[in-house]
Amino acid sequence: MDIQNTQSQMRKGVLEFCILSIIRQGEVYPSDLVDRMKLANLHILEGTLYPLLTRLKNAELLTYRWVESNSGPPRKYFVMTDKGLAFYSELERTWKELADAVQVLTQPIASPENENNQNQP
Repeated sequence: MDIQNTQSQMRKGVLEFCILSIIRQGEVYPSDLVDRMKLANLHILEGTLYPLLTRLKNAELLTYRWVESNSGPPRKYFVMTDKGLAFYSELERTWKELADAVQVLTQPIASPENENNQNQP
């Protein structure tokens, strides 16, 4: 089994939530999203990001505005819509449930035998 493939699938599973988490904090330019993800050690290529942003925009979770740039073409800045904020709230609730479940499942089970051994001097 290929560990890199499994790791990649795990990252893809949280990608949308992470992108929306950043955008929820305020208007953002796509290359800033890439930089923020990189700082968190979640590397994303623009070729992955732009289709995701388009899908989220088409679902009316995001909107954007064009801003003139002093150094090139206008820039598209994304912001979350009210529908996007409601969607994010549900994703956040789901994330917390999943994170809690994973935390429980990855901790060793405390058995009476283990507890007895730990209480021995």
